[in-house]
Amino acid sequence: MRKDPKIEGARWLQQAQIDLHWCRHLRDQGAWYLACFLAQQVAEKALKAFLYAQGEELVIGHSVRQLCAHAGVYDPNFQQTLSRWGVLDSYYIPTRYPNGLPGDIPANVYNQEVADSAVQLAVEVVSAVEAHFA
Repeated sequence: MRKDPKIEGARWLQQAQIDLHWCRHLRDQGAWYLACFLAQQVAEKALKAFLYAQGEELVIGHSVRQLCAHAGVYDPNFQQTLSRWGVLDSYYIPTRYPNGLPGDIPANVYNQEVADSAVQLAVEVVSAVEAHFA
């Protein structure tokens, strides 16, 4: 039995919203590299929420940029945000693994300014998707 697309999308959006809460908390506590990674995850889940709500049955991949392009099939506004939000993809690997940053570790590289920017982008993505559910 197929799940109702809006309900499935709402589940993904709810998780993105909860993750956004913790993303802000991590940023405020100085865990900037983790806030950056979680910001990427928030955006990914929110975009998947939108796509599932459109009736997509299986949304794979982790790239915010690619998910924006896919979402743009249903709403061209997502195409316009692709470059802006796509920067979150740069936080997917290097924020988690020392070998993603030769000669250093994520905990030493990411700072409050970068985390603030990443969280703001995640907020924008969630807000855009929430508007479709309103």
